[in-house]
Amino acid sequence: MTTARRLTLSDIGQALNAGVKDFLRAPAFGLFFSAFYVLAGVVLITLKAGSFTWTLFLSLGFPLVAPFAAVGLYEISRRLEAGEPFTWSSILGVVWNQRGAQTPYIGALLVVIFLFWSFFAHMSFALFLGNMSLTNISTSWEVFMTPTGLSMLAFQFVAGGIVAVLTFAMTVVSLPLLLDRDIDFITGMLTSLKAFAAHWPVLLVWGACIGALVFLALIPMFIGLLVVLPVLGHATWHLYTRIRPSLNGS
Repeated sequence: MTTARRLTLSDIGQALNAGVKDFLRAPAFGLFFSAFYVLAGVVLITLKAGSFTWTLFLSLGFPLVAPFAAVGLYEISRRLEAGEPFTWSSILGVVWNQRGAQTPYIGALLVVIFLFWSFFAHMSFALFLGNMSLTNISTSWEVFMTPTGLSMLAFQFVAGGIVAVLTFAMTVVSLPLLLDRDIDFITGMLTSLKAFAAHWPVLLVWGACIGALVFLALIPMFIGLLVVLPVLGHATWHLYTRIRPSLNGS
């Protein structure tokens, strides 16, 4: 019987190393699943947020598609780890079958969180800088350097951090868990929260690594996401397998 142990920082390095190896062993799949994000990002830059409808559509598309892309990457890592063969039809078949499982609920939850944060950000801007509504904030950055502007940025940073950590805590384990076990998404999220509570120091570092790597990948016209996203997806599966022994009682 496998005994549970606490995660360490070395687990992050090992998971990332395994993620790189998985990507190199099946690069076409990783590039396929990450291509949506790169193309959508390029379109957003091209539009320069000038079309609200398209910007909103593409922004909502990220949280909707993300769970399905993640499932594809997890399934590849699972099969490589188990020594099982895989083909395009088998991997895409697993992703397609998730449409009738619990994964869409995670996507819906992410959309709700996205919409909540969008509303909250606009509300906080109105509360702090409502009297400057005639100012063009896209060109008048000095507005944010005022005491009121800095207070708003600090408030949004703290509030955004709380939302980001809670979202991360609910999904870091639940997404691979839904692929690994036949459970409902509520159980998956509760299990993820318990796992986060048990391993929060290391998982917070993992979340920071994800944020930093994704940020760096965004700089060169989103092109870096072609490699970073699949590596992180594969690595997440391998980190999950290190947490899995502690979930046996969940």
